[in-house]
Amino acid sequence: MRRADRAVTALNDQLEILRSCKVLRLAMEDAQGLYLVPLSFGFAAEGETLTLYVHSAREGRKVRCMTPGCAVAFEADCGFSLLPGDKACRWSCTYRSITGTGHAAPVTDPAEKRRALEIILAHQSGREIPVTEAEAAAVAVFRIQVETISGKQHL
Repeated sequence: MRRADRAVTALNDQLEILRSCKVLRLAMEDAQGLYLVPLSFGFAAEGETLTLYVHSAREGRKVRCMTPGCAVAFEADCGFSLLPGDKACRWSCTYRSITGTGHAAPVTDPAEKRRALEIILAHQSGREIPVTEAEAAAVAVFRIQVETISGKQHL
C-alpha cells in the first residue's frame, strides 16, 4: 500500500469498517470474462477466520460463477465525504474501505443456510430476524472464506 499512514492493519479495526458498510462489491470470473456485482452481505469472525455471506436468486450468472472453490475479490467502502481544496490537486475525500480475496462456495446445508441468512439480515438491519427453512430454500446462499484482507481509511 502506497499510503502506509492510511493502512488499517488490525483485524478488529478492519471488522469495524465492515460493520459500517452495507454493500459488498464481489468480483469473479467465468467464461464470459470478469464479473463484478454489488451485494448485501453479512459476516462472521471467529478468531482470525473471517467468513462473508451473500445471497442471490437461485439461478443466473452469479450462481454459475460461484462454484465450490471459485476465486473471488471483494471491496466495501463507507464514510465518503468530499474535502474541497484551494486547487485541483488539493481536493480529497474521507473514506474507510476494505478489500480482499477469498474462495466462494454455495451453502447447501439447510441449517447453515438459515444461519447465514440471519447473519446477513442482522448486519443489514441491526436486528435479529429469524429465517424459516422455506425462506432459506427460496434463495441461493454463498460462503466466502476470506484469505487476504486489507483496510484503508482517510478520516
